[in-house]
Amino acid sequence: MKKNDFTVIALSAILLTPFFVSEEVYSFYKDFNASHGMVTSFIKFAILATFGETIGLRIRTGKYNQTGFGIIPRAIVWGLLGLTINMAFIIFQNGTISFLQYMGLSNPAAMLNGDLTGAKILVAFSISTALNLIYAPVMMTFHKITDTHITNNGGTIKGLLKPIKMGSIMANLNWKVQWDFVFKKTIPFFWIPAHTVTFLLPADFRVLFAAILGIVLGVLLSIASLKSSN
Repeated sequence: MKKNDFTVIALSAILLTPFFVSEEVYSFYKDFNASHGMVTSFIKFAILATFGETIGLRIRTGKYNQTGFGIIPRAIVWGLLGLTINMAFIIFQNGTISFLQYMGLSNPAAMLNGDLTGAKILVAFSISTALNLIYAPVMMTFHKITDTHITNNGGTIKGLLKPIKMGSIMANLNWKVQWDFVFKKTIPFFWIPAHTVTFLLPADFRVLFAAILGIVLGVLLSIASLKSSN
């Protein structure tokens, strides 16, 4: 490990420790999250998912930042994606519960909010499967497009605001890696199980846990990038 690795670990510990040792800080988070869920979704993903991308960069290059990487533009994009992720959680949770009830499962909402049982796991797994098969591929592809756009424009905020050349970027995406690794491997073997756990958690912690998983996403994106360059 290098000196900057210890610095990142120390700063992460300093930022996270108050949430575990201070009841006032934890209570403030819970109250603010309950009242301003979309705002906290933006903040969580802007910070944690972008941190995941910096870890991915560290894996690829040995550095947490470099010219043209664009930490601020990436944080803005992740914050906006965080809004859609929170929205998707609400839509797919309620929609899947309604569908399961339509299919004859008695009171799936109560199962999801009850004690840990096989039925609760089934409901959480169903929500996660619907979310990841329908929403996730669109979100992942859009993120790859914005990621490419940021890189192509030097990682600047001004560059982020330029019109995205959707057609040319999509035409030049490595769809083999996007399908063979990002879709076909990470969705069934990581994201569906991971978000099953997400929906087993209390509602206040689901988006936070999903944002923490964004750190893992950064590592997975790094692996996908390495595969693309091979």
